[in-house]
Amino acid sequence: MIILRPEICRKEDNNLSNHLKHQTSPYLLQHSENPVDWYPWCDEAFQRAKDEDKPIFLSIGYSTCHWCHVMAHESFENQQTADILNKYFVSIKVDKEERPDIDSIYMSVCQAFTGSGGWPTSIFMTGEQKPFFAGTYFPTTSRYGTIGFKELLLAINEKWTNGRDALIDSADSVVEALNNATVNKNTTNKNLFDIAIQQYKNSFDKKYGGFGHAPKFPSPHNLLFLLTHYEKSGDIEALDMVESTLLQMYRGGIFDHIGFGFSRYSTDKFFLVPHFEKMLYDNALLIMAYCKTYQITKNEFYKRVAEQTATYIQREMTSEDGGFYSAQDADSDGEEGKYYVFEPLEVIQILGKEVGTEFNEYYDITVQGNFEGKSIPNLLNNKELNNEYEKHLTLIYEYRKNRNRLHLDDKILTSWNSLMIAAMCSLYRITQNDKYLACAKKAQQFIEENLSENGKLLVSFRDGISGKRGFLDDYANYTFALLSLYDATLEKHFLEKAADFCDQAISDFYDRDQGGFYLYCNDHEKLIIRPKESYDGAMPSGNSVMTYNLTRIYFLMGKNEGILKQQVEFMSQQASEYPTGYAMFLTSLSDYLQMPKKIVIVLKSESDIKNLPFKMSLNSIIKILDRPTDEYTLKDNKTTFYICENNHCMPPVNVIE
Repeated sequence: MIILRPEICRKEDNNLSNHLKHQTSPYLLQHSENPVDWYPWCDEAFQRAKDEDKPIFLSIGYSTCHWCHVMAHESFENQQTADILNKYFVSIKVDKEERPDIDSIYMSVCQAFTGSGGWPTSIFMTGEQKPFFAGTYFPTTSRYGTIGFKELLLAINEKWTNGRDALIDSADSVVEALNNATVNKNTTNKNLFDIAIQQYKNSFDKKYGGFGHAPKFPSPHNLLFLLTHYEKSGDIEALDMVESTLLQMYRGGIFDHIGFGFSRYSTDKFFLVPHFEKMLYDNALLIMAYCKTYQITKNEFYKRVAEQTATYIQREMTSEDGGFYSAQDADSDGEEGKYYVFEPLEVIQILGKEVGTEFNEYYDITVQGNFEGKSIPNLLNNKELNNEYEKHLTLIYEYRKNRNRLHLDDKILTSWNSLMIAAMCSLYRITQNDKYLACAKKAQQFIEENLSENGKLLVSFRDGISGKRGFLDDYANYTFALLSLYDATLEKHFLEKAADFCDQAISDFYDRDQGGFYLYCNDHEKLIIRPKESYDGAMPSGNSVMTYNLTRIYFLMGKNEGILKQQVEFMSQQASEYPTGYAMFLTSLSDYLQMPKKIVIVLKSESDIKNLPFKMSLNSIIKILDRPTDEYTLKDNKTTFYICENNHCMPPVNVIE
């Protein structure tokens, strides 16, 4: 039985410090004892703002966000700041991971006001949800040219009291501009690939891997596009960029050499010092990138890193029921990175002087350190990788786990879980290890039982309570996961279910007039704008993933050809100004314009499906026919394979390599 989350805004007694006590979001609960009288996003908060003629302060973040913690400690836990907020404002706290619709809208607002964005996002707006000022982190008092938060609050209150007309005009102008954003006539631009590839080559760091300058993000969907480009063009430079980046990231401190898994991003150009939080979606996408690189190169190194990352997910980020948790914090005991760093003596005390000294030398754990006087284990200075020291990792891992504790964001998100399901399917296909397929299937069953109701997806689950109706990313990524399960198992019910959820996304989110999918569905709570997210940020956008889904389902089932064409045209226009920001779409466009290898398998009997080879190209289209047709007949009365690639088809065969 699914228990839907009730919308609780009211205090139940006078001992509660604010209105967040009964929320299930870890981020909101972190602020439930603040002296700030926080509300969740709810009608009561907006009505109070109107009744009391106050502006709203909206703060958006997430539970493992370092600067969210800093601003909370400096300002939201400060009684003087809280008194100002409580006297002059109605304050609302939002978890961006549970409400991507609100985050998307007001992140656009923040970027419009400041030219950039990030978390915490700080928005000042009217009771009608119209923003008139925006920013990100504000220090408690003015410094380094940034106004202090208390001063800002008082300045906005003064303006609200004595110059409100100007604020209202500003708010109306922002909303009008966001709603009137237009795109040009849709067209499919085949030159996007050439432009994107050149942009990647121009920004590639040939010495240290990755793209651009610090901070460096993994952006594995960029790597997946480059791998697809290499497969179809033979552009060895594209493959070299991927391999250099994957190797450097593994060698650096962005990879956790003790407990495995990848941190969010590198603060430097070397991939040495990460921002230490670990996100489920980063690790899912990186598993896919390492798997595909292994599938192309057959270099065992890439498979080993993918398996180590999966080990991290299975032992630290997986619930007993099979759902995947969202994130681990960068901070421990209030210090960023404290959990991950070592001093040489610690290792020597665990492994002994001789082995400990060798271990320290191999992993660059030194007296001088490389991060605030201590050492992030890394392999950047080693010319040769040596697996010999990995046998000692269990002892170091257990010591570290007992030395400090990390905050775990244990909410389970449909969208992010779906990406990890797809990653586990990729890993199963290159290893044939059943534990990865079992992990994927168990997580999919978790979504069916806890994150869907009457054919509709829900966004999150925590403490036995499910969240609100799902967003586009939930439908897009879950369809993607189901297609991945079909590719891994060739079980038709996964394909049929994927087609059903794709149809549901079209029904609830698609703009049949202009093309593209809206972020929230037709009968969702009405916000000041209804965005269509198309740009690939930390994760591929819902519109990019839906393009992939529509393409695959069309190739396999012949469905929704007209919508696929319109979606490709819509996304081509979106991507025209900056193609490298649309890597997942470019991967889909590549397949749309040049179908990957297609394998039609005609079964002699249904039991033959158990003996089919699954270690085919991770990008191949595999279609199963339960019985022969006029077009696809049995060769020699045995299960038969029909293979088409590069615009030609080979003779049918009974055995496939």
